[in-house]
Amino acid sequence: MMFMVIEHYRPGKAADVYQRFRDRGRMLPEGVDYIASWVDLEFRRCFQVMEAETIALLTEWTDNWTDLIDFEIVSVQTSRDAARMLAQEP
Repeated sequence: MMFMVIEHYRPGKAADVYQRFRDRGRMLPEGVDYIASWVDLEFRRCFQVMEAETIALLTEWTDNWTDLIDFEIVSVQTSRDAARMLAQEP
């Protein structure tokens, strides 16, 4: 499954997020794959596309960051897959 993970950096914590990332990496558990990410210009949010078999695996990953980041996780699909699915409906 694909997920859009919206990271909301806690106020004043963006530098700490990047320091931890430099020190420890993403700290992804086995079975979670990072696809891509974008950060807003104010360093308040990061938007990541991740792949994992279950949301439970993502929760295992986010537990490493909850002191610095609040997470919003949304199951997503590609626009191509959505169009294909809707084209099959009567």
